[in-house]
Amino acid sequence: MKTTLDIPENTLREVMAFTGAKTKREAVVTAVEHFNRLKRLEKLNQRVRGGFRDFMTRDELRTRRESDTIKG
Repeated sequence: MKTTLDIPENTLREVMAFTGAKTKREAVVTAVEHFNRLKRLEKLNQRVRGGFRDFMTRDELRTRRESDTIKG
């Protein structure tokens, strides 16, 4: 879809640097895709927050990882 946007030059340069994009279009598409992904993850996080009551604690996970590590 073709759209005309007025994006501040500094903002566009910054997003091009962050994304490594070679074109303005690529930078904008990458930034919008990244934004959409973050919003989907936020929505998922809200749905499952508190839903893992029986999940292991950080201490239990650390102990598990230490016991699984090959010591030599």
